[in-house]
Amino acid sequence: MNKIRQIEKLNQTELDNVTPPNASWHTDYRDTAYIYIGGLPYNLSEGDIVVVFSQYGEPVWLKLARDKESGKSKGFAWLKYEDQRSCDLAVDNLNGAMVLGRKISVDHARYKVRDDEDMNMYMVPKAGEESDEEGRVKKRIGRKEMDLTPVMTDDESENRERRRERRRSSLN
Repeated sequence: MNKIRQIEKLNQTELDNVTPPNASWHTDYRDTAYIYIGGLPYNLSEGDIVVVFSQYGEPVWLKLARDKESGKSKGFAWLKYEDQRSCDLAVDNLNGAMVLGRKISVDHARYKVRDDEDMNMYMVPKAGEESDEEGRVKKRIGRKEMDLTPVMTDDESENRERRRERRRSSLN
């Protein structure tokens, strides 16, 4: 929470002082297109994160931290945009945003690749790439498969089903 407030305060100070873009705190991160995302709901998939963050640019790489044994999300991730300027937009607009009832933190990052890490394993597929028979977009690289299908909460699926029933009854 403190980090979110600090970033909001920095942004407000820049607005109040009419800081030019070349003097912005964002310029310290012009050499990286990575962002850190914290406070994510645990049931979000890679696809959900891509959907949320693609509002501000083209994500090309995403690593959602997962428990090694269970494979469950740890609630934080790193994302790389195709264009670095998208990072500024995402940090300014999504830091402190509510996602499924949780306030997320978004900040610039300098991601360091581990020696044993394969960067290709976390590449985000472009729109229109391979999809299975259920319409889920998948990216298969090596042994890992990245599911990019948005997760629906129970309430959302119930609401969708009710709307379908109403449409069916109004057509009859």
